Amino acid sequence: MVSVTAASAGAGFTREQEKILSKVLWRIVPFLLLCYIVAYLDRVNVGIASLTMNGDLGLSPSAFGWSAGLFFFGYFLAEVPSNLALQAVGARKWIARILITWGLISAATAFVVGPMSFGVMRFLLGLGEAGFTPGVFLYFTYWFPARVRGRATAAFLLGIPIANIVGAPISSSLLAFDGLAGLHGWQWLLILEGLPAILLGFVCFFTLTDKPEQAKWLSPEERSWLTEVLVAERAAIAAKHSSRLRDAFINWRVLVCAAVNFCAIIGSVGLGLWMPQIIKGLGFGVVAVGFIAAIPYVCGAIAIMLWARLSDKGGERSWFVASALLLGAVSLVACSYATSSALTSVVALCGAVVGIMCYQSTFWPIPSSFLTGSAAAGGLAMIVSIGNLGGFVGPYLIGVIKQSTDSFSWALISVAAFLTLAAILIRVVGVSLQRQAGAADGRTGPIATLSKGI
Repeated sequence: MVSVTAASAGAGFTREQEKILSKVLWRIVPFLLLCYIVAYLDRVNVGIASLTMNGDLGLSPSAFGWSAGLFFFGYFLAEVPSNLALQAVGARKWIARILITWGLISAATAFVVGPMSFGVMRFLLGLGEAGFTPGVFLYFTYWFPARVRGRATAAFLLGIPIANIVGAPISSSLLAFDGLAGLHGWQWLLILEGLPAILLGFVCFFTLTDKPEQAKWLSPEERSWLTEVLVAERAAIAAKHSSRLRDAFINWRVLVCAAVNFCAIIGSVGLGLWMPQIIKGLGFGVVAVGFIAAIPYVCGAIAIMLWARLSDKGGERSWFVASALLLGAVSLVACSYATSSALTSVVALCGAVVGIMCYQSTFWPIPSSFLTGSAAAGGLAMIVSIGNLGGFVGPYLIGVIKQSTDSFSWALISVAAFLTLAAILIRVVGVSLQRQAGAADGRTGPIATLSKGI
């Protein structure tokens, strides 16, 4: 029988318990990572498509930013209902439904004929994909204790850099299919990259397990230990914070976390969608843009797991989140002043992407540390849904500033200001949680953790 004592006491896990958690991680996260790669690719591949699509559809910079951002408005409307549905019917069925829906809509976007139809399809894609990301974060609370949730979250969020590393070169190469069967290259791009989501939806239905109690791939002892640890953890959270759905919507920490996510997503999505055009403006060709755009995400993929491991060891996570956001902000400002040097600009873009990636890997364990039950389902969904409005604001803001100034410099500085605001806000939440736990000893944070070693 696996002992539950060490984990329950908060003293860490034994080697045997770590093996169980590793077994769960390798069973669950790789498949969801693959789904997220496809999800993120289908979300941002219009950035590569825009290199030729904008001319064919008559999209100005502001019109492209507006229409591309409508994805996140649809996401905002459907996020909370989707997460509540996942809680009711189970992750296996609901995530499968999400995958199939967004795959069909993404492929159908290839047949838009102008700015209006493009905007409608982006909005529908947001509705279709809504609930996937917060659903996975909620699903992780069913399987991973808080002490290792950062590790699982970071592994899942590797989908963002991987999608850009693999997707940007593939997407730019698919533009070469222009004229095949009478379709434009950007149409082939959208069709071929929408199909994998449909296939993964059917795989999900037959492979995902809703909760540890149903996991036949765990031994009875392993199921019992994991279930007991998670039940005890939820009870501890519920004792300090309400687990009722309605209380999540008026919890000031939830609202501040939503504001943090809003500001951060202005940076992540705005930069992600416009990066191909920023790089093209440095004098590179269409195919080269795809390969160069992958470089910052290679750096992000390396950094994300290291930063998450440091965060899991460091205790007070808000220091790590704030530090990552400030790195992103400083890098964007540097990029805005380095427009005359292609090398310096690409290095600065690498710093910005690393900061944003590290933010995402360390932010999500914070709200799940004070949310449980229905409050977790609704609260996490609300943080994602409000945050995703930043995915609408970011692309549009950059497009408007670019069109009015004929430069990306002021647009990047504006985005950096939002990242700085997010860094300040997350520290407010971190200090509050630290005081409540009675752990404000002044020795938490990245520097203290680095001094202990990895």
